Amino acid sequence: MISDVLIIGAGGAGLCAALAAKDAGVDVKVLTKEYPTRSQTCMAQGGMNAALGNVSEDSIEAHIANTLKSAHGEADEDAVRYMCSEAPNAVHWLDSIGVCFSRTSDGKIAQRTLGGASAPRACYAQDYTGLKILHTLYERCLAKGVEMVSERFLVDLLQKEDGSICGALMLNIRSGEVEHHFAKSVILATGGYSRIYDKYSTNSTASTGDGIAAAHRVGAKLLGMEFVQFHPTGLKNSSILIGESARGAGGYLLNSKGERFTNELAPRDEVSRAINAEIQRGEEVFLDIRHLGEKFIDENLPQERKLAILYENVDPVHDLIPIKSVAHYTMGGIEVDNKSQTSVSGLFACGECANHKVHGGNRLGGNSLLEIVVFGREAGKSAANFTFCDDKSNSSFDCKTKENILDELKNYTNEMDFYAKRSSVAEMFYKQVGIVRRESELMDAKQKVAQLKEDLPRMGVTDSSKICNTNLLEFLEFRNMLDVCEVVVNGALQRKESCGAHYVEAE
Repeated sequence: MISDVLIIGAGGAGLCAALAAKDAGVDVKVLTKEYPTRSQTCMAQGGMNAALGNVSEDSIEAHIANTLKSAHGEADEDAVRYMCSEAPNAVHWLDSIGVCFSRTSDGKIAQRTLGGASAPRACYAQDYTGLKILHTLYERCLAKGVEMVSERFLVDLLQKEDGSICGALMLNIRSGEVEHHFAKSVILATGGYSRIYDKYSTNSTASTGDGIAAAHRVGAKLLGMEFVQFHPTGLKNSSILIGESARGAGGYLLNSKGERFTNELAPRDEVSRAINAEIQRGEEVFLDIRHLGEKFIDENLPQERKLAILYENVDPVHDLIPIKSVAHYTMGGIEVDNKSQTSVSGLFACGECANHKVHGGNRLGGNSLLEIVVFGREAGKSAANFTFCDDKSNSSFDCKTKENILDELKNYTNEMDFYAKRSSVAEMFYKQVGIVRRESELMDAKQKVAQLKEDLPRMGVTDSSKICNTNLLEFLEFRNMLDVCEVVVNGALQRKESCGAHYVEAE
């Protein structure tokens, strides 16, 4: 069966795209590596930006100005203007479908200030904003009859002889079978690539850049891949995210001497560098929310308290929270136009895997949830229109035949342990392609990644079983991560001057 619109990824962007495409009257199928409610969207705690002015005076123009400033000249002003102008509509749409935003005393949607914002602009649901948005979107998709197929891993995109996309080659994780899913248009909503930093990332283990790597293999252009945002407040020992909501509510950043050393609500790249500098000087760094009081914390930051107790064994009502800066969000991705169309016909992208040119060199806190709603819906509409405008009813869905990685794996010698290599790459990237970058270290990282790609056939999979073969899945992810790492370090080397999250230090 041929789907009208095939969506790969079931986070916030993918589900928004599915609802929009379904509303446009086309057949929609969603494939996802994990279960939808486990998607990375649930980790967006702080809020979603929209200039509603519910708490204090605000304007769309101020939202645009803050976003452009944070982007350091690397964003497209028209795209930013569109996103910020659509923000109030996006929030009201979410409110209308059942997202339970926190409220002010007079019943309006509550808002708070996040880093880099000139006003309280982030609409929030306690500190579970992304989770509540994700669950609501999933419920709406089920109610509308959107077909959801979980535990499917994207191996490669399928192409016709003319290069256009006609579906996806997927691995059924549970059965081990390879499946061909044909479609008139494909939307990638597969998330970012922060997990190339492994234990130095707030992201789930699924954020391995699968969609970006697959798009790159079929010739799609990538943009801004060197821009990786490091969140200031990951828990010291686990990298679990303590969201910006804690600093937005008035939390302090302290060093070992108990001194505040930076503006807690400066853009994330500035705060992360300040934290990194303290750690390099031998200081420990802490987040302090004790002064907010137990009642406030339990009402407004319940998740942050639970996470600190569970993963760091400290109670933020009474204790300082040890933190470090860790990879959190990737601004780079598949280049798309204002209709979410990539450079390859029939292929669309949205969410963190796409670069809509709205974040530039550094994303403004609160704009990620906004982006997935505004551009997720746009991608769904555009992919649906593509199926209407480009009549494929008489065209063949015979794809180009080529050997895929699953066939090639039979010849891999399995002499080297890819798990050890994965850990070493993450350690190297955090130290050399991380918060602060130096040209010599970038060159070293480039050479090591190139060597690992050359050595890939000497690695392989030790588990020969078909059913739920996580060893195979993790090797395929590692292959994608190496492809992404190569593009990231090349982009970093080409950009000689500091810009936002890409900070170059002279040697």
